[in-house]
Amino acid sequence: MGGGSTRRRISVLGSTGSIGTSTVDLLKTQADSIQVRALVGGRNAALLAEQARELNAELAVLHDETCYEELKERLAGTNVKVAAGRQAVIDAGALEADWTMAAITGAAGLAPTLEAVKNGHKVALANKEALVCAGDVMLKAVRDAGAELLPVDSEHNAIAQSLGGADISLVEKIVLTASGGPFRCSTKEEMAKATPAQALKHPTWSMGAKITIDSASMANKGLEVIEAARLFNLPEEQIDVLVHPQSVVHGMVCFRDGSFVAQMGAPDMRIPISHTLAWPTRMDTACERLDFAKLARMDFEAVDEERFVPLRLARQVLRAGGVAPTVFSAANEIAVEAFLAEKIRFLGIGELIDAALQAMPENPEPTSLEDIYHWDNVGRELARSQMLKVVK
Repeated sequence: MGGGSTRRRISVLGSTGSIGTSTVDLLKTQADSIQVRALVGGRNAALLAEQARELNAELAVLHDETCYEELKERLAGTNVKVAAGRQAVIDAGALEADWTMAAITGAAGLAPTLEAVKNGHKVALANKEALVCAGDVMLKAVRDAGAELLPVDSEHNAIAQSLGGADISLVEKIVLTASGGPFRCSTKEEMAKATPAQALKHPTWSMGAKITIDSASMANKGLEVIEAARLFNLPEEQIDVLVHPQSVVHGMVCFRDGSFVAQMGAPDMRIPISHTLAWPTRMDTACERLDFAKLARMDFEAVDEERFVPLRLARQVLRAGGVAPTVFSAANEIAVEAFLAEKIRFLGIGELIDAALQAMPENPEPTSLEDIYHWDNVGRELARSQMLKVVK
């Protein structure tokens, strides 16, 4: 930050994804008070170039090196620096920024998120794998750097808001809500015949394909239970999940005196993102406001873990600790890819994750990102090797 500027320095890792585009939408309303250091995308050069121009970013980076020339061409004549490749993404994460959105999905987001954490500033976390796969490694880095981790997932953000700064020792349990996805009312037999097209029809949220399938299988809720345990330092038995099809209550905290505090809002990711962006204050957004008169009712029901096996498996790996959550996450990614490619049935997602976990040769405690990457690869290979057991 030169010339004595007081602008907040901002970086967005994963700016071309669904979380990233919502973040950019909010940043455009803050253009006079921010300095965008880096925008990082996957391979969408056109969108990244558009974002970089709109926000006058210092640097635009694509993970896919084959798209470098297109990005360079699209940003010709601007002051935006251009880079591509895995190391360039990591370097972008390391840039000094007051607030960094960490929204690169999967294992690819681990290293740049860790670099952002090391700067010791605010990191808005939308990458589940950072805490699911690399929880101890990431949280140690947060402590060592004095960084502030701000949860972006609507459920975890809701818990943070509901806690209101209260000590976690005052909490009896937290409750994460789930829409129930497209198969909330389906029988197990109907779910067994579900097609990718049916699984991609989420009733409430607009998300990418991977997250939408995870919502349909409730693997995403399993990942969120693991993430909540890390974020709020709670054991598995103090984390409940309730199906709430209206997606109005995003999370609740039950305190030791029996009081419940809940966070509510429209199903719009700009709300939790804005909470982290403005923290510890609040900012104006154009998000829809709830109309309780029109809402009329809110329903809640228990999760059937016989139909939604990935949630049950996630609880098991959270209790097991070690690298089991890393293998769970990796096997789930392979299972979702296989389902979308119509290589396995929808219920095969849970079966494949289970088979991969059963085939784990050991379950050590990870101590570095290298350990995490190794076991992420092991999880993927275990899932691929078990594929024949769950083929259509």
